[in-house]
Amino acid sequence: MLPLIRTLFDIAIMRKGPEAIPGSWLLLGMSLALWLFSSLSGLALIARFDETDFFQGLLSGMAGIVCYAVVVVMSGYSARLLQTVTALIGCGALIFLTFVAEFVLFTPFVGERLTGLIANLILLWSVPVEGHIIARAIDRHWYIGFLIAIAVFALQYIFYNVVAPEP
Repeated sequence: MLPLIRTLFDIAIMRKGPEAIPGSWLLLGMSLALWLFSSLSGLALIARFDETDFFQGLLSGMAGIVCYAVVVVMSGYSARLLQTVTALIGCGALIFLTFVAEFVLFTPFVGERLTGLIANLILLWSVPVEGHIIARAIDRHWYIGFLIAIAVFALQYIFYNVVAPEP
């Protein structure tokens, strides 16, 4: 598991691409386990993060993965789909774990408002990371991947708010 986390970290800081991960269902399962761990950590450690947020995040995350899968398949790189999905889920999990750690560790010292701002900036880092992953997966320039990631982020945001329960 540690080599996978190291590789995902390198992808998240844009040193490597999804091609650094072997196409393996086992590694996809490990990335899913890492995602589940990160989500459950948020559920356990952040009071404002509840079951509704968990399920909304799950649904919007699945919608994002479907969008990226369509892009990869439509670009003619179906053979890279498993690696790409593994990288997207794993890097998303690492970024969310960073979000949770920052939120838990900084809130007592700088307050919830500043901590929330920093936490949102951490989550926004997922957009260039996903853009990097998708650009490498479809063999395009980074800005094409970044534009795709912005579009998917906007769709996920809309989807997240559509599935939100009425107050």
